[in-house]
Amino acid sequence: MPRHRSLETGALRLRLLAGVAAMAVAAVGGGALAQDAVPAPAPGPDGLTPDAVYLEADSASREGDVISATGGEQRVLARFRNTTLRAGQLTYDLGLGVATADDRVEFIDPDGTTVFASHLELDSDLKAGVAVDFATRFNNGASLMAATAVRRSENVNELNYALFTPCPICDAEGNPKEPSISIQAEKVVQDEELRAVLYRNAVFKVGGVPVLYLPFFAHPDPTVERVSGFLVPIPSYDEGRGISLEVPYLRVLSPSEDWLISLQINTRVAPLLNLQWRRRFADGVVVARGGYTYERNFGDFDLDGDGSAESNVKFGDRTSRSYFLGYGRFDPEGPWRWGFTAERTSDKTLFDRYDIRDPYQDNGLYYGDQRRLISQIYAEHQTARSYVSVAAFALQSLRVSRFSTVTPALNVFESDGALPIVAPLIDARWEPNAPVLGGRLRLRGSAVSLFRDDYVGGPVLRSQLIPTGPTAGLPGVDSRRITGVAEWRRTLTSAAGVRWEPFVDVRADLYSVDDLPPSLGLEREEIGRGRATAGLDISYPLIRRFGDADLIIEPMAQLSVSTQSDLDPRIPNEDSQSAELDESSLFRVDRFPGYDLYEGGARFTAGARATLRWDESRQASLFVGRSLRADEETAYLVPIPDAPAELYDPSGLASDTSDWVVQGSFSPSDRIRGWGHATIDSSGDVRRAELAVEGRWGRRNLATVSYILDRSNPLAGPNNRNYEFLQVAGQQFVYGNWGVSFSGIADLERTPRPGQPDPGFLVRSEVGLLFDDDCFRVELGWRRDNTVVRPSGPSEGPYVRLTLATFGGTGY
Repeated sequence: MPRHRSLETGALRLRLLAGVAAMAVAAVGGGALAQDAVPAPAPGPDGLTPDAVYLEADSASREGDVISATGGEQRVLARFRNTTLRAGQLTYDLGLGVATADDRVEFIDPDGTTVFASHLELDSDLKAGVAVDFATRFNNGASLMAATAVRRSENVNELNYALFTPCPICDAEGNPKEPSISIQAEKVVQDEELRAVLYRNAVFKVGGVPVLYLPFFAHPDPTVERVSGFLVPIPSYDEGRGISLEVPYLRVLSPSEDWLISLQINTRVAPLLNLQWRRRFADGVVVARGGYTYERNFGDFDLDGDGSAESNVKFGDRTSRSYFLGYGRFDPEGPWRWGFTAERTSDKTLFDRYDIRDPYQDNGLYYGDQRRLISQIYAEHQTARSYVSVAAFALQSLRVSRFSTVTPALNVFESDGALPIVAPLIDARWEPNAPVLGGRLRLRGSAVSLFRDDYVGGPVLRSQLIPTGPTAGLPGVDSRRITGVAEWRRTLTSAAGVRWEPFVDVRADLYSVDDLPPSLGLEREEIGRGRATAGLDISYPLIRRFGDADLIIEPMAQLSVSTQSDLDPRIPNEDSQSAELDESSLFRVDRFPGYDLYEGGARFTAGARATLRWDESRQASLFVGRSLRADEETAYLVPIPDAPAELYDPSGLASDTSDWVVQGSFSPSDRIRGWGHATIDSSGDVRRAELAVEGRWGRRNLATVSYILDRSNPLAGPNNRNYEFLQVAGQQFVYGNWGVSFSGIADLERTPRPGQPDPGFLVRSEVGLLFDDDCFRVELGWRRDNTVVRPSGPSEGPYVRLTLATFGGTGY
């Protein structure tokens, strides 16, 4: 007769081994019964050996190898082989390893995927063999539900009358809700070998409303990180191209390599084929993207030569047009790393005509800046005390040098020959391990060689070297530089809290310059110069408490004395054409970003920073500072672009008093923050300014406002590059998940064209209606693009943006 044991108690815990029963019973106010077990194998992550079962139940019994357990409100809890099973009733066959569960079943597999059902049968591999009222939630938040589910084979699960949604099916309070998007089907097959979910008679629903029927449909399995397939289409509209639709297709070759093929189909011009290849290696990554089309130019163009432009016409010859953007980064084990970028386009306006996404990216050691492409190769060596970089690069400019008054298609672009080829560019730093004379010693070195094909005047050449006659055909200036710098600084703090930092700075430069304007009678020039500086930084932070608030006031000053600067006019200014004065740069020994210009003589710099902090996340700060020098430095003056015979100071450092620097930030709450920066000259006029404010209210409402100004050029003209921009963006939800979005950029410096809004000039603007429930976001609106670089002139039309919770990831 088979062995039978049945126990009922308020709480029962059983530990069973196949072939040997070991049962521990703990009852409220009761005793305990135990039988010794044979030595067990090493426990797994759940603390159980592979052949062990842990049970918690209101009642349990065993008949042969079959264990039966029943629970009440607290369901039966079973743990075995790193899985967890909860149910109102449970049977488990120790010999076959098969479990059957009923009533509020919840099963969690070793991967963390949870299955819910009213009836569940688990096979010996702990897979759901049969399930009724099946539901599962994947790790990425997607849910799959069905009336019945059957495991047909090791890799195939079949679900009948099923529903799949990547969206939440419960609200924040845990109440059921209709998913924003879902797919309902008569039959769904989850094929783990194909890594896909296949549907038969699929109905797509948005907000519970059927919008599309397909007899067959498939998408990647939600548990798959990346899989081949079509991505979300990208619709757009442009008055030059017409209606465009881009349909990306991802082809995954391996876990470390894929292709993205995306054909942009246009109603008015030829299609543009976009390709992207990505490959990840053990110690790096390579990404290459490009595009190709065979088409004429199109846009606003003066076909008749009568001074007026026809709108959105084709002109020029039909020819191949393409672009290539690639980069690689490698970081092998050890102190060395290296990389490259390769960026080129056949047309200066190709990115604008076809709305190429993110063409100007920072993927290398050096960045080409907006509307400049950079091709470079570089290597870096870094340790705790040293750094060396070696690079070479060339640039392609897509910037406009002269705007056409007739049509943007006739704009004149900056010549690539006017930009230097840099090969090589070397930077090095080294610090000894131990202090030197009680302070920190740092040695720096730099070397560069630049070659330029076309002649460039100011600001590269000093005003004394710019020829007064024609410059067409003159060669570009080539230069080479080697620089060595030694810096020493020590920090001392007095008993009263005053911080003293004496410092010494010594540098030497050696230049070699070729191809200066021949009218000067100069050939290759070798120029040496040096400078020594000694100085002292002093700061005295003071703090005062006002209840829960702290007020910190820190006055600071610097006195530095240098040998007189030797700014030889034969040295071209390649790396110091602009100086951005702010709180950090104001107290530097050299406030220019490069080496070609430097400061000498006696200088005194003073400033003060005040910071108010209250609560944990609220603060406001303000800094005001200025620098004075013993003598004016006229070498910082450069010719005005529209009046080369006149000079102006773009740096704010040429006078014996620098511009005032005013900088501040504030965050009165965790929902509002902002910052600002301005330089103000001695007459009280703002030379440069930036301001940004960001606010959030509610759960998802937000707005940002930013303002930027540059008035450094005192003379208006076609070559004046002063600017003043105002940018706003935000979104406001009006009812539930429905809201409005808006963005705009206004150029307050440019004179509006006829028919444009005044004051200011709207460069870009968008207004749209949006729906967003954190799973499905769609925007439908109207936008206008009126940038002066666009060859097709102003463009306006509708836009649609669609963002879905992913059906399968496409990134690495």
